[in-house]
Amino acid sequence: MKKILFVDDEPKVLEALQRMLRIMRHEWEMEFATNGQKALEILEKEPHDVIVTDMRMPGMDGAQLLKEVKERFPRLVRIILSGQTDQEAFLSSARIVHQFLSKPCNMELLKTTIERTCALQNLLKSELLRQVALQIESLPSQSNLYEELKETLQYPNVSMETIGKIISRDIGMTAKIIQLVNSAYYGMRRRIANPTEAVIVLGVDVIKSLVLMYNIFSHFNNVQLPEFSAEMLWKHSSATGAFARKIAMMENYKPADDALVAGLLHDLGTLALIAHLPSQYKKALELTRKENIPIPEAEQKILNGTHAEFGEYLIGLWGIADTIVEALALHHSPGRSTDKSFTLITAVHVADVLANEIYPVENSARMKVDFDYIAKTGMADRFSMWRESCLSAF
Repeated sequence: MKKILFVDDEPKVLEALQRMLRIMRHEWEMEFATNGQKALEILEKEPHDVIVTDMRMPGMDGAQLLKEVKERFPRLVRIILSGQTDQEAFLSSARIVHQFLSKPCNMELLKTTIERTCALQNLLKSELLRQVALQIESLPSQSNLYEELKETLQYPNVSMETIGKIISRDIGMTAKIIQLVNSAYYGMRRRIANPTEAVIVLGVDVIKSLVLMYNIFSHFNNVQLPEFSAEMLWKHSSATGAFARKIAMMENYKPADDALVAGLLHDLGTLALIAHLPSQYKKALELTRKENIPIPEAEQKILNGTHAEFGEYLIGLWGIADTIVEALALHHSPGRSTDKSFTLITAVHVADVLANEIYPVENSARMKVDFDYIAKTGMADRFSMWRESCLSAF
């Protein structure tokens, strides 16, 4: 049974939550605290799985509480449920909050969000990988793009399109921007997947604050694993995103921007593992070369999980769309999908293999298109056209 802790300084709010979530009492063990100190005392007594806290509270506010929770209880999923949160408070909490929900919150949305985060824990067997994912605040960016973004933001009349184009070329920046713009704080009526559109919604002042004040992005330190070509990973990911979008457009899949983002982020788990578990990932690289096995197989042996599973878990924690999460999870194993039609999984799987022909990643020669899966979706006769369309530009 999952243990959920709710924190709010208004007793009536907690009473309402307790009443409306009573239906979940057979699946969740719920506790309620009226301030941050009481919440910490509860967590000291026994471990919990999820904490949901208000932001604006006297004494210790929600951001301060979650910062303390992150340091002392790293296994918890951290969710803010709050109304009337000012922009500064929202941005300052962007590094420590997994998801941000607005108050008053639809109970079905709250229930679904908590259920989704709890379900994610069952998808990743490795306790080490789960703990690492829960501690990740953002992903490292390409040094040249990071510096280019910082320099561009100094120009007084810089366009949103220019900023968006820089961000859309980077895995880490795209993932974080998409997470933030789709949080309940912005109250968008539809989900945004295009990085440039996300930048337009956030605005230049917010982007400046994230980069220059809150340091939400950071350099990728290639010294951690010099034998791995991070540059090739970024080129491969950019090509995969472009190819996935092109394939989606050829099949009239909408929104095609979802394919772009899913393709760009498909190896996000690799980047995160290199940044946070470099010594373990080095062993996986050594194993794939020594035994001539695909990198996911080596990752499984060394880490008890693959980069696809790790990426799935991480962006699932961040509340990114389920369709994108699923595409990340199954881009090497699309046959596990029960869907018999064209989906993001189809676009990203094929785009990944085609991108390997131009920008090969580790032991990519062992990666092949799953034609049995393609046939299952009824798209077998489309592959040659996808390949020609994607590779004709190179």
